[in-house]
Amino acid sequence: MFGRSKASPSVTAPSSRRGGQITHGATVSPDGSAAGKGHATPKRKQAEAANKRPLVPDDRKGAAKAARVAARAQRDKEFAALQTGDERYLPSKDRGPVRRYIRDYIDARRNLGEYFLPIAMVLLVLQLTLAQVNATLAVLALLLLYVFVIAMMVDVLFMWRSLKKKLVAKFGAAAIPRGTTMYGVLRVFQLRRSRLPKAQVKHGAYPA
Repeated sequence: MFGRSKASPSVTAPSSRRGGQITHGATVSPDGSAAGKGHATPKRKQAEAANKRPLVPDDRKGAAKAARVAARAQRDKEFAALQTGDERYLPSKDRGPVRRYIRDYIDARRNLGEYFLPIAMVLLVLQLTLAQVNATLAVLALLLLYVFVIAMMVDVLFMWRSLKKKLVAKFGAAAIPRGTTMYGVLRVFQLRRSRLPKAQVKHGAYPA
């Protein structure tokens, strides 16, 4: 009573017996291609092939060597910049016009802090030597060291108050980054020859 569908159904291949086992045939589509389990469709094959990328470079030794060469070149540029003050290759903590102004101001000034290490070493050796000869002179040497430390701290305080006013007047309070005070104080206590970046101005040549 009902007519059959015009679309031709897929044909299942007959089962075959091999070695006492029954093997069921795969479903065969009208175009003759097998679509049974274990057979990936063409789209899936293409996706799998596209995802097969190497997880590591083919030449790992070459890549590591190139990375070392690049890192060494960067270190050489930073070292040269620390000697010349080239802003392009300075470490991030030393970049910017504010940090440059701080360095130039401190380097142009004669600070008591830069003489702390040599004077402290001399006075300590003198105090230890005099302690075996004359206790009174040893105490005086120690007191002299304390006086120098107090004078040095007062000098740093006045220096920073003056420098901060100049920074605010030139760049504005909002342009002064955090950590500026510590950056300047640490440079004050370094010997002029050992400062990095190296001093680019002479004593008395204060920045405008």
